[in-house]
Amino acid sequence: MDGKIAKVLIVDDDNNICEVIKMYLENAGYEVKVSNDGKEAQEAFLEYKPELVLLDVMLPHIDGVDVLKWIRKDSEVPVIMLTAKGETFDKVLGLELGADDYIVKPFEPKELLARIKAVLRRYSSESENKEVLKFEDLIVDSNSYNVIYKGEEVKMPPKEFELLHYLASNKNKVFTREQLLCEVWGYDYPGDSRTVDVHVKRLREKLQGGCNWSIETVWGVGYKFEVK
Repeated sequence: MDGKIAKVLIVDDDNNICEVIKMYLENAGYEVKVSNDGKEAQEAFLEYKPELVLLDVMLPHIDGVDVLKWIRKDSEVPVIMLTAKGETFDKVLGLELGADDYIVKPFEPKELLARIKAVLRRYSSESENKEVLKFEDLIVDSNSYNVIYKGEEVKMPPKEFELLHYLASNKNKVFTREQLLCEVWGYDYPGDSRTVDVHVKRLREKLQGGCNWSIETVWGVGYKFEVK
């Protein structure tokens, strides 16, 4: 994001919250657009092309979780979920669906800004890593977050890609679920080993392996990207 103003789409039906966040982010140098419901957010996302989305869970017309699913069908733009204190929201599910972070309202604007910077930094740092991993029938490109399997591009959410990239970068090395949670999701991620299992299952559904590589379960330990 160096030398460039990031475009942020705020999606929340509380106008007061939107105005406070908008003012704070604009003062920090961000370009901001606001939407107040899920349907309007979808239209704004396509038209505005934001580089980050702040997405409330409870929205009119289409709720935040469904908007997140819709975004993740075709886009890897980072999404931070906004949840009200005491609101019923499965944070682990939200992150498994492709959210990059979540923050509970009420929150300090400084905390929100720090979360935004951290997520954008994580994405921009990937572009500095010019590594392209190549195996038979598989290319994992960390510059573009693209995966090519048997000549076809495979769409996957950021965390699925990051898990694949981490395993493939450390071929034949076995990782516990806890190690993968720490390395791929971050040490403060609230999830459990089920998160890793779900993502590995999805990776295997999309990538059935190659002649000389596969994503293997090491029983009683965890997973590895095995190359023969």
